Amino acid sequence: MNYRMIAYTMGRILIAVAATMLIPMGLSVYYGEGIIMAYTIPIIVSIAIGAVVSIKPPEDKSLFVREGMVIVALIWIVISIVGALPFYISREIPNFIDCFFETVSGFTTTGSTILANVEGMSKSLLFWRSFTHWLGGMGVLVFAMAIFSSKDTRATYMMRAEMPGPVVGKLASKWQFSARILYMIYIALTILEIILLRLGKMPLFDSIVHTFGSAGTGGFGIKNNSIAYYNSAYIDYVIGIFMMLFGLNFNVYYIMLIRKFTHLKNNDEVKWYIGFMLGAAVLIAVNIMPIYHTFANAFRYSFFQVSSVMTTTGYATADFAVWPMFSQIILVMLMLIGACAGSTGGGIKVIRVVILMKIAVNAVKKAVSPRSVFSVKADGKRIEKGIVYGVLVYFVVYMIFTGLSILIVSLDNKDFATTVTSVLATVNNIGPGLGSVGPTGNFAEFSILSKIVLSIGMLVGRLEFYPILILFSPYMWKKS
Repeated sequence: MNYRMIAYTMGRILIAVAATMLIPMGLSVYYGEGIIMAYTIPIIVSIAIGAVVSIKPPEDKSLFVREGMVIVALIWIVISIVGALPFYISREIPNFIDCFFETVSGFTTTGSTILANVEGMSKSLLFWRSFTHWLGGMGVLVFAMAIFSSKDTRATYMMRAEMPGPVVGKLASKWQFSARILYMIYIALTILEIILLRLGKMPLFDSIVHTFGSAGTGGFGIKNNSIAYYNSAYIDYVIGIFMMLFGLNFNVYYIMLIRKFTHLKNNDEVKWYIGFMLGAAVLIAVNIMPIYHTFANAFRYSFFQVSSVMTTTGYATADFAVWPMFSQIILVMLMLIGACAGSTGGGIKVIRVVILMKIAVNAVKKAVSPRSVFSVKADGKRIEKGIVYGVLVYFVVYMIFTGLSILIVSLDNKDFATTVTSVLATVNNIGPGLGSVGPTGNFAEFSILSKIVLSIGMLVGRLEFYPILILFSPYMWKKS
């Protein structure tokens, strides 16, 4: 284990993340909020620590899978602690566990909150809260890799550990260039959404923070009733469509840029993703039409919530906890499926669900014709056995972790819907669940133990289990 290189890399990333706090600090001065020290202290501490451990590059710069996993796990925990300090120092969230929960929820783009009155928070903290979504959406390490030296080969293992989904391919020959391509696409879509929201007469500050939330598929709002506050079909559709776009694999946009459209035609994940989303939106619209009187009005609300839930964003234009049970069940199923691999969204991921379905179909075929040989295919190509095995292992780990988390959270003695969906909402990085953690509720009433468990759930869900689990594995720290 190359400990010096781990410390050096983490130090540089910590400095980069601390530098992003300068923006909300500037806003605090601009709005005269009087909480500048809430940003100054963590910035100084983070830069000082980062500078000490990264002032001189070690002679041995090698990093491999183990080191990459450790860096990813540690840096996400560290930045969540550092990012929580502005909330705690300002005393706008007086309990540090709550601050940590809120910050983990931000960086992991979950959107679950302990705040009952979000409108009472300072504007700069609201900005920082949403900005963590934007940073965490594409990945904190992808952000750091975009500014690292092009000769920095350690990017490979770290980006593999942080990027979601079972199939993560490079866009270009160098990982740093790949990161820059991703961020150029990410920034372009972000700017476009801000412009379109401004055209819908949403205030500039509101447009920026809501774009951060939808770009990172996080869903932190600045109004107590979320997007419903604006009561605008135009705004609903703009945010709904952009949530869907940010839930796509970003490789799709690169393929479109280089005009290899034939690759899109055979992309199973994109077909299933759009099919799931539009199919669910139509079914729910029909089911809730008696509430909203016309199909057009019902579809406006159903499409927004389907897009929000499936991309694991968490914004709301309606309290879907009071919708018919048929609609609620569909939304819970979409919570589990999630968005595409290589997107900013969470969940199991569409491609994994597609692979699992094809494995099940092949199992039935094998039972009927035992001597036949069947392979799992996607995009018209045979999927490697290693990827298929990885999907099965991921699903088993997912079920075990989710089950244990539900068991621990059940000690709080909440109702069934609240207990189960609070875990699903955090592990899948969704935000709201059902019951008291629905779109109009929050996580404030959970015990400290449950908040810690749910925070860990958000981290393992965002990093897809392995980095966090490996960090605490004795095997990881043995000498090879």
